[in-house]
Order: sequence, then C-alpha cells, then structure tokens
Amino acid sequence: MRIDIISAVPGLLTGPLENSIVQRAKEKGLVEIFVHDLRDYTEDKHNKIDDYPYGGEPGMVLTPQPIFSCIDHLTSERKYDEIIFTAPDGEVFNQEEANKLSLLENVIILCGHYKGIDQRVRDALITKEYTIGDYVLSGGELPAMVITDALVRLIPNAIGDAGSALSDSFQDGLLEAPVYTRPAEFKGMNVPEILRSGDHKKIEAWKNEQSLAKTKERRKDLYEKFKKDY
Repeated sequence: MRIDIISAVPGLLTGPLENSIVQRAKEKGLVEIFVHDLRDYTEDKHNKIDDYPYGGEPGMVLTPQPIFSCIDHLTSERKYDEIIFTAPDGEVFNQEEANKLSLLENVIILCGHYKGIDQRVRDALITKEYTIGDYVLSGGELPAMVITDALVRLIPNAIGDAGSALSDSFQDGLLEAPVYTRPAEFKGMNVPEILRSGDHKKIEAWKNEQSLAKTKERRKDLYEKFKKDY
C-alpha cells in the first residue's frame, strides 16, 4: 500500500510517522508513506500557497495551483484509488471506512489548512472527504495521521497479533468489552472470575453481554443501529 500525504506544514507529520505502528509497518515493507510539501509546487514568486478569500471573509485559503500541480504530478505516475481531503464538513471517519481504505493500493490524503482550500480543488480532484469529529483544528495534519494509523494497523502483519485489531471497538458495530491483565487481584479489585475459568464459550458470551451493555450505556446511537442491523 502507498499513502501520499500533501501538507502545507509537513513538519507536523514527522513525529507520528517515525514513532508508531505506522513506522514499523514501513520497516516491514507493508506500506510506503510519502509526505509532500505544497510549497515545492507553487509557482508564486514569493513561495505563497494561500490568499484572501473572495467575499470579504477573514482568514486565508489554500490556492488551487500548487494543489493541482502536486496531485497532477502524483497521478501522472500511478493510479490512485482515492484522493481524500480532511475537512470539518466531511463524512465522519469511522472503523467501517478504515476497513475499506485498508484494502486499497494507493491513496492520497490532502491536509486542509487555514480557512480551507479553494472549492475548485474539492469539485475537480477530491473523491472522499472525512472529518474526525465535530470540531475545528488548525490544520488537517492530525486527521491525516488518525486516518493513516487507523488503516495501516489493519494491513496484515502490521501489528503482532492480527486478531487484536479484529476484536477492537467498532469492528462489529459495538464497543469493546472490558479487558484485564495480571495480576488477578490489585488493590482489592479482582478480575472477573469468568475470565479466569478457561471456559471459552462462557467467556465469549460474557464479552458479548458486556459489549452490548457498554454500547447501550455510552453510545445509544451505535446500540440502536446494531439492534436494527442484527
């Protein structure tokens, strides 16, 4: 898999890319990730990549030329399955979307910045738009890393135990059941007896009950959707 991330502030991506499961997946040759600085593609003599918006609103907007030039360059070299823009008004990114993206070969993620990007970029080039929540960030670099991490960890062999990713919250539409580790007793608090019983059928039933109960309590929207679908 190859992921190309286009950013106005590429330095924000350095740490997460070099200290995570993503880095280990790169070292294993499971994924290629390239970060592209928009300023390398501007034709402005002052190296500008933004300008004031039409209509008199405050703030600055990323101009279309460097974005078109960068994406045109990338798409001339290979075919991309999706060209993603991280935007507050995009579709909510969730586990289902991460599952779909993890099956693709080539993906571009364009990070928004300032007030956003010229609408003509969105109209002509973007195939998917994602938000990671109902709030506004300074730029799209953090959402880009959230998306990258979420899909890379699903690539076979990216994490040590493949079954771990499949049992995470949201994979089956529910929140994950409580998890425990050793010691069995800590400060007077005990691991549920059922988890130490060795009876895998009873353990699985307990986990399902706990998962349903937690989802109903904390995410009624997910619980109602699960009950409807199943």
